[in-house]
Amino acid sequence: MDRIRIVGGNKLHGVIPISGAKNAALPLMIASLLTDDTLTLENVPHLADVEQLIRILGNHGADISVNGRRERQGESYARTIHFTSRNIVSTTAPYELVSKMRASFWVIGPLLAREGKARVSLPGGCAIGTRPVDLFIEGLAALGANIEIDGGYVNATAPEGGLTGGRYVFPKVSVGATHVLMMAATLANGTTVIGNAAREPEVADLAKCLNAMGAKISGAGTGTITIEGVRSLSGARHRVLPDRIETGTYAMAVAMTGGDVILEDTDSSLLETALEAIRRTGAEISETNSGIRVVRNGAGIRPVDIVTDPFPGFPTDLQAQFMGLMTKSSGVSHITETIFENRFMHVQELARLGAKISLSGQTAKIEGVGRLKGAPVMATDLRASVSLVIAALAAEGETMVSRVYHLDRGFERLEEKLTRCGAHVERVSD
Repeated sequence: MDRIRIVGGNKLHGVIPISGAKNAALPLMIASLLTDDTLTLENVPHLADVEQLIRILGNHGADISVNGRRERQGESYARTIHFTSRNIVSTTAPYELVSKMRASFWVIGPLLAREGKARVSLPGGCAIGTRPVDLFIEGLAALGANIEIDGGYVNATAPEGGLTGGRYVFPKVSVGATHVLMMAATLANGTTVIGNAAREPEVADLAKCLNAMGAKISGAGTGTITIEGVRSLSGARHRVLPDRIETGTYAMAVAMTGGDVILEDTDSSLLETALEAIRRTGAEISETNSGIRVVRNGAGIRPVDIVTDPFPGFPTDLQAQFMGLMTKSSGVSHITETIFENRFMHVQELARLGAKISLSGQTAKIEGVGRLKGAPVMATDLRASVSLVIAALAAEGETMVSRVYHLDRGFERLEEKLTRCGAHVERVSD
């Protein structure tokens, strides 16, 4: 099993190309099940989750071809993938596939809308909260679906004639359920209105792609999305937006170590709240013609309090990384997690590096320390794993991070990108 070895103490200088967003690519890939034409996606990252979803879509009958090219600045690949789901050969998403990644549950929307039925295993994925599927079920039921849960599977059927447009107001914001309901509604009869919809950029990106395929969606990116159902969708070509979580992660790495890095091919408007929090720690952040420049000239890291919130608030997917940054601040900071109830599993691992963190309910109190020291640590989930990398970059000596398969789910060639900027990071295979 691979591990990542980090020797801390080096500042970061150079250019890091930002990959396409995993959280945008996955629903876009699933949207290919809505049409029998070819959907071509550009700037798709090479990640374990993407590869797993390719296998799942293939199980449903999608024909998938991949083209890759070497990036000019770095060692990552910006891939173009063609998805053609001319014939759906199975409307069942089995446990052995879905249990490995939560987002694969989202195939229930397109399969139900196009084929009138779907049998999808209850999902798996990172253990960062219960994340129940009740919002998905209630939303699809509002479109007329009949849904039963039996033997660990969600069995959904549409009435004769297909799904019917309806109105559903989410009791709490859910990005995944917004994706699913929006996809299902594109082929429903009549108009669907989604209230309290997720406003994340990835939702707007999916709507942009669906509209290019012939859907009629308005309001994506706001709290109310309106979808006028159409009889069928066509193929399209769409470029996946930049990964705002990767952008924020590397910005925090520079703020942690000091240095001067250009984050290339990204957009500051995707994470303004997070960038403002990083500025408050003492880093300088500015826009360039090619992306974002992050500089910290060696001054201390100032403590900053944050509260995670749905977009446009501070992203829960950057909470662990910000905690890693705060471990070396010059005072006391507080992080309150409002999205997931079990997303502080990285605290004990950061403590192994010398961090001083205490928990009270959903709030973490971080007392900054002057010195972190390398140690063996273990990744517990995707975002927690990279918080350990950020802390290790500023720790004295060697840190060995195990269970890096979590990193491979969401960060494309992380060690290569950091090494090109002067970090001492390498992958070790046992």
